[in-house]
Amino acid sequence: MQLETYISDLLYRYECVTIPEFGSFLTQRVSASINNATNTFSPPKKAVSFNEQIQKNDGLLAHYIADVEKIPFEIATKKIAKRVKTLKAYLTQGETLTFNNIGEIVFNSEGKILFEPSYHLNYLTDSFGLSQFVSPSITREVYKDAVETIEKVVPITVTPEKRKTRPYLKYAAVALIALTLGGFTASNFYVNQIEAQNQIAQEDAMQQLDTKIQEATFSLNPLPAITWNLTKQTGNYHIVAGAFRVEENSNKKVQQLKALGYNARTIGANKYGLHEVVYASYENGKDALKAIREIRKTHNKDAWLLVKKLD
Repeated sequence: MQLETYISDLLYRYECVTIPEFGSFLTQRVSASINNATNTFSPPKKAVSFNEQIQKNDGLLAHYIADVEKIPFEIATKKIAKRVKTLKAYLTQGETLTFNNIGEIVFNSEGKILFEPSYHLNYLTDSFGLSQFVSPSITREVYKDAVETIEKVVPITVTPEKRKTRPYLKYAAVALIALTLGGFTASNFYVNQIEAQNQIAQEDAMQQLDTKIQEATFSLNPLPAITWNLTKQTGNYHIVAGAFRVEENSNKKVQQLKALGYNARTIGANKYGLHEVVYASYENGKDALKAIREIRKTHNKDAWLLVKKLD
């Protein structure tokens, strides 16, 4: 039984997932952060930790396994207990327990459990699709210093004496203004002429169109009925491929997945206004779990399972 897969699925929706008689995985929301040394921006996330003191069976894990594998709750509980016995034996032998996409557990020299979290998955659904990025440093001050240096070396001044020695510039400016006004007047004249010709041509075209419409006779034949065979996807288990702020981008993603052979579709916008795209929807959790393992292995390791009843 791949216990870590079930735990990973539950960590998206719950803040505490308990393995009876072993311990609990806890999640805590962490705000977005900036590393000033590397200029790295990290999105909000769920930080995962482990507490071996919380071992009481709350039924969450067993109920989920029973629902996915379609087995009674009691059998799911026994399977968990058997797995816990094996895990404790491995720890006693000094081996490291690896929970994929969650973290590693090992005994220290004092016989206490040490947990090292994994950061491969962000279990905060609000941050789905967001990843770290590095922004280059801003160097505005460097350019400012360079300009100040140039101004010191090449000062630019305009003195009254120089203006007096060039009186012809004043007459050139007056001539330029006169030419501009004359050109503007001529331009308005030609524009008005063109608009008048366009108006006459438009009225003539409309008159000819009215004549053609009055003389035309239309014969409408009924079109043959077309029957479409559509297969509607049903089920409450959806394998999410992505969520997009712009609906057009979600439609493009659906077309890309369909080209790869997936039965992709959109399932509408979530409560955050993001348009969700799924690889497919399934009637039972066992089929959905089998499909998501294959998708994570061959196409998208960040795909996740959404259990939701659609309207």
